[in-house]
Amino acid sequence: MGRRQTDSDLHRFTLFLIAAISCCMAYYSFSVSLKGNSDTIFVGSSESWRGNEEEREGDGCCGGVEHLELWGDAMKWGSDFKLNSSEECCRACKEMCEGDNGPCLCDSWVFCGNKQDCGSRFGECWLKKQKDALDPDWRDSGDKVIWTSGLVFGKGELLSLQHCAGCQFYRAESRGNSWDLQGNHIEHAPYGPPYALIQGTVDAYGTVFKDIPQEACPTIRRGSIAWVGSGPDFFISLANHHEWKKAYTVFGQVLPEDMEIVEKISQLPTIPDVWSNVKVAVLERPVPLRFIRMRKSP
Repeated sequence: MGRRQTDSDLHRFTLFLIAAISCCMAYYSFSVSLKGNSDTIFVGSSESWRGNEEEREGDGCCGGVEHLELWGDAMKWGSDFKLNSSEECCRACKEMCEGDNGPCLCDSWVFCGNKQDCGSRFGECWLKKQKDALDPDWRDSGDKVIWTSGLVFGKGELLSLQHCAGCQFYRAESRGNSWDLQGNHIEHAPYGPPYALIQGTVDAYGTVFKDIPQEACPTIRRGSIAWVGSGPDFFISLANHHEWKKAYTVFGQVLPEDMEIVEKISQLPTIPDVWSNVKVAVLERPVPLRFIRMRKSP
């Protein structure tokens, strides 16, 4: 996977720090324009923590962010609720979600896991509820903060996402002769280039993006939406990339009926380029995108 070369990392997009802390993104959508027309790619949650046990084992989707303390209304007080790890704290929060499609009574968790720094507070797990999960109440951050925090999303919740000025798709590569229509790799075919993906960025103008800790998440499949490194670049895969193992943090999934839109983008005119010795295809005209509120249909 190539990363787009850039001169500055100053302009980054804060909201998506949340997306990779938990691999359970709520439903939202990308709206893109293609040659003057407007189509919508509906993006669902990535593999749920309640899903396949084999995928979930060691998936790292409860990593949280160290040296970060989130505020919010306490659903369970850490002074009375102590656990052994941040992962256990995260899962305790997820247990307060009403099934696969319901809201979460707990949408944020805060854990103190360093014995030396935490002292008597070691093991405290605070389960909290934010007024707005995508605009959480930040208490403090930095090397001196003893807490690790994370967020959990209920699939049925309505999210308020802002316009993303400067967000766009800028790289597009088809499946070529290496993958079939279902995204399965063709025997003895090369693995690229082309690499069967479209790549974009949420590097929005005038905002600051917090680097996302890389977490080992499910294998990249056709329709997977994943971060490139720690963001703000991301990609949507057109194929099942088992050869990449679990190298990327997956935070969403394009619904099968909307993959035709992704295929259209992959066929737009491109210019060859080389990033860090990787041959890539860059769109002649980047495709802008924005985010739209949506609620999952009952």
